[in-house]
Amino acid sequence: MLTPPQVAFVIPAWNESACLPSTLDALRQAVTDAGVDAETVVVDDASTDDTAALAVAGGVRLVQVAHRQIGATRNAGAAASTAPWLVFVDADTRVDATLLRAAMAVLAAGAAGGGCLVQLEGPRPWHLRLGVRLVGLAFRRTGIAPGCFLFCTRAAFDAVGGFDTTWYAGEDVAMSRALAGVGRFVILREAVQTSGRKLAHTSPWQQLRMLLRFAWRGRDMLRNREALHLWYGGPDGRPPR
Repeated sequence: MLTPPQVAFVIPAWNESACLPSTLDALRQAVTDAGVDAETVVVDDASTDDTAALAVAGGVRLVQVAHRQIGATRNAGAAASTAPWLVFVDADTRVDATLLRAAMAVLAAGAAGGGCLVQLEGPRPWHLRLGVRLVGLAFRRTGIAPGCFLFCTRAAFDAVGGFDTTWYAGEDVAMSRALAGVGRFVILREAVQTSGRKLAHTSPWQQLRMLLRFAWRGRDMLRNREALHLWYGGPDGRPPR
């Protein structure tokens, strides 16, 4: 009987053909450099582009669903693997060996899960970099992992029932708090590289409007997919690039 890999990387993907290949390349290199026994599961959530074909070409396990709900999509990836450790990575996010070793060490030491800091790739406006930096520090202080890189043991994942599928955004906050309730939850000092494309392709005015809507409507806004164009795209069926 084959022994399952120690860790499964779960990548939710919706029309991610532009980002997925480089994400898989970076993850493959990180796994090799860190000497980790791992598998990668790409969960294609009703994509209309070449996401599924690129996942197959990349030699990873492909799961196809039609949830259009980030928590349910991540849960489907976790269910496709029996690995005792889970790492959830976004399709536009680059993991390196330093970060991977740190996450594995934390899990090996008995933590229930954790996350890391976030850095934006490439040239981005200063206000975006500052905003991401401030949010990252606030997340670290409050023990919240960003959804682009969140890791946990399968035992902890099962204990909290996986990602809460009533949230269309903010599910990473809910998951972080749930995991912290069953064990030690660690925010690493190491950072992961992510594109920041959603913020980069919306104007400061659009971002302000979204924040004002959130201030007015509160957390209920995060339970409504139609109110979350930044995450779920527009009429053309594509996420912001």
